[in-house]
Amino acid sequence: MKDKHLIALDLDGTLLKNDKTISAKTKSVLLALKEQGHEIMIATGRPYRSSAVYYKELGLHTPIVNFNGAFVHHPLSASWGTYHHPLDLTVAKDIVEACEDFPFHNIIAEVQDEVYFHYHDEKMIDLFQFGSPQITYGDLRNYLQASPTSMLIHTEEQDVAAIRRHLSDVHAEVIDHRRWADPFHVIEIIKTGMNKAIGIQKVADYLAIPKERIVAFGDEDNDLEMLEYAGTGVAMGNGIEGVKSVANHTTLTNEEDGIGLFLEEKFNLKMK
Repeated sequence: MKDKHLIALDLDGTLLKNDKTISAKTKSVLLALKEQGHEIMIATGRPYRSSAVYYKELGLHTPIVNFNGAFVHHPLSASWGTYHHPLDLTVAKDIVEACEDFPFHNIIAEVQDEVYFHYHDEKMIDLFQFGSPQITYGDLRNYLQASPTSMLIHTEEQDVAAIRRHLSDVHAEVIDHRRWADPFHVIEIIKTGMNKAIGIQKVADYLAIPKERIVAFGDEDNDLEMLEYAGTGVAMGNGIEGVKSVANHTTLTNEEDGIGLFLEEKFNLKMK
């Protein structure tokens, strides 16, 4: 295909409606573009276990970016390679130690498909049950034995800024941190230099698709680098202002078929 495009999709707040489903309209547009020969991929902060259902629903055959770029692999081709860049274990335990000086509800560490909870927490556990991961409870300084792919600090809204300041002051050279969207006041930590754009570039190089033919959709601050990197970066109507400011376009919200309508117009599709 002469003008093959790579379409990169964030999940939560972007491809997924608020009920965590893909709208019929957007799904039909994506399948039509895939039928034409364009490549569709997922780039998410989620682990693979909780994004695989959407990968399969769309019948994808591309690599996938998980953990905001800290883990990139091809679900259908082991020979493609696996790119895993976890946090240093010592740094992870230092972060747990430092959190003792701040108010927080819990700290969660994910080692790919193993989940470690500093404290037992029924509310947060429900968020991590998808894909049936192995779950361990207990002080992470003692129970965490492998370098985590990501860490999450769950706290109150008024304490997020102070914890993030400390992380930047003490660990800026080795970690990057983001904030989850409401209603969860969660700080997500991954190894420095990891982001969705890094993963998308690997996939685009593999598919021999130039930057100018990459279309990326996102809504939160973990999508910033991806939207800046793509030839066409598209912010969702429900996205934060920072995302809208770096994007080339803003479409409708995730509840209003924002992806489907934008792509339908861009590719001049004649949908029934």
